Amino acid sequence: MAGGWARDGAVNEQIEASIAEELERMRAARGGGGESRETCAECEEPIPEARRRALPGVMLCIDCQRERDAQPVRRGGINRRGSKDSQLK
Repeated sequence: MAGGWARDGAVNEQIEASIAEELERMRAARGGGGESRETCAECEEPIPEARRRALPGVMLCIDCQRERDAQPVRRGGINRRGSKDSQLK
């Protein structure tokens, strides 16, 4: 794949770096395992045993997790494309 001034494989490295960063962000947001709470961190309702076994390190009940997932997440954009159009925005 032609990459202009970029060296061979640079585009693939950028894609892989983006994927790795997103996976790390998702793992950190999920809690990363460990000890699950017996009650929700937000509403103090009991977390069902099946949920605690399915998601080690769970901190929220299903309702609170649904609410949190419905909220838009704002992240800083990193321009990895390197095209002139994307840099003008």
